[in-house]
Amino acid sequence: MQGSAKKVLLASNSHPFLKEQLELSGFTTEINILEDSNELEKVIGDYFGLIINSRFVIDKKIIDKAPNLKFIGRVGAGMENIDVNHLIQKGIKCYNSPEGNRTAVGEHAIGMLLCLLNKISIADKQMHNGKWNREASRGVEIEGKTVGIIGYGNMGSAFAKRLKGFDCDVIAYDKYKSGYSDEFVKEITLEELFENTDIFSIHVPLTEETKYMIDDKFISSFKKNIYLMNTARGKVIKTIDLVDKLKSGKVLGAALDVMEYENVSFEKMNFSNMPSELKYLLEADNVILTPHIAGLTVESNLKHAKVLAEKILKDFKVNI
Repeated sequence: MQGSAKKVLLASNSHPFLKEQLELSGFTTEINILEDSNELEKVIGDYFGLIINSRFVIDKKIIDKAPNLKFIGRVGAGMENIDVNHLIQKGIKCYNSPEGNRTAVGEHAIGMLLCLLNKISIADKQMHNGKWNREASRGVEIEGKTVGIIGYGNMGSAFAKRLKGFDCDVIAYDKYKSGYSDEFVKEITLEELFENTDIFSIHVPLTEETKYMIDDKFISSFKKNIYLMNTARGKVIKTIDLVDKLKSGKVLGAALDVMEYENVSFEKMNFSNMPSELKYLLEADNVILTPHIAGLTVESNLKHAKVLAEKILKDFKVNI
């Protein structure tokens, strides 16, 4: 390989380990932190490889301007911003790194669940306001409950594993997998999920099939009133329907790390033109919110780099 064929553009922040490993394997790397896809489109034609995060939308238009491109590495899990089918047609490899932040997401989900059930956020606010109201902060235990998971991939399985010590029943439904029952989870049907769940946790990717999947009909299908958690993608839930179910008591409380109203890169949300549903969630005592940080830890930053380096270098060997 000569010239552009060896060049890899790191267009997003990533752990230095990834750059080091690519260079040790013979690639030339260039760090150029770009703002958006418009900037990327102007330069992508020069590169053999590309490292990005969620900030970039990789569509057909951009892909067709990259005649030298052989791989894209997505620092993170979600692939909804990438036209993977067109990459396949072009013979371009695409890698992501869900293994890198599954521990972070599993632990964050546990933290949000404990905070929600034990009213820790409410108690903390009261204490900071000089109030000592123990009865108002009486919590609910996880023990004896049934935790229902939809989507049993890296994130769903990581959450199930971390529930093992709580003496609860963990069940999971995954439309595209089977045979995954083990010491942490029992594989069930969607009907069994609706029948038995007390605490419902969402771990599906955002696709055309899952967009707004959790709507009025879906939530109403649960036999019991439930607690709902989402550390996946905001647009999996139809927020207006979730708010209606919170108001009615069908949803007893919600823990949301992701929101329908995030921008495409998940880096910000517009609070200036706030829909009424978002305003309700922000003010509700039985709703815990975090800004899409479940997968963001010091450790996951390095793990993402290690996972991507391993996947890329397995397929591409460069003679130094």
